[in-house]
Amino acid sequence: MIWLPLILLLVVTMAGAILLLRLPKAVWTIFAAALVFGLAGYAWQGQPGRAGAPAQQDLAAPVDGEGMVAARRAMFSRGATPSRNIILSDGFARRGQYETAAGLLRREVRERPGNTEAWLALANALVGHADGQITPAARHAFARAEASDPAHPGAAYFAGVALIRKGDPAAARQLWADLLETAPADAEWRGELLQRLARLDALIAFTQAPTQGDSPATRP
Repeated sequence: MIWLPLILLLVVTMAGAILLLRLPKAVWTIFAAALVFGLAGYAWQGQPGRAGAPAQQDLAAPVDGEGMVAARRAMFSRGATPSRNIILSDGFARRGQYETAAGLLRREVRERPGNTEAWLALANALVGHADGQITPAARHAFARAEASDPAHPGAAYFAGVALIRKGDPAAARQLWADLLETAPADAEWRGELLQRLARLDALIAFTQAPTQGDSPATRP
């Protein structure tokens, strides 16, 4: 039920902007979309409904370097130590120095082209360096991560995160739905991703709902 107060807050904010600030009708849809994507950011960055104590790492989707590294590491065996280049690059990524992190990871994938985690870390670093944009180089790194281990969810998951940050939740939704369709029924990460997909569906549905004063006759 944690989402009900958040949605009510969004509705109250929208109503306040219209009634108190005299927001022009022409920008109602834009303002509503901005509020919804702000809520989307909270949905992926935060963990609504959880206690304030530190929680076990899961398939979170934080946008900061520290959170991205932690979320990626949680997808790989805790008994396997990453290579030296990955460890060093993670230190730079945590501080937001994505270009330096990417340089170390390029060295790693040249030496070990089958290293799935290195390709995934490189893709995330390239997206971070491009302020959330999925550049051709980042797209290539995601593809190489998936090709090196098709059963691993990391490439599709983090590509979806990047699409949400880019403002394309529909594409992220399709990517995650395809991932779930081919995932083993007993995959450890399946339940968490199902929850996030449900949240994403709710947010997409909310953005597509008509805003106040937007009658079917006035919609294109």
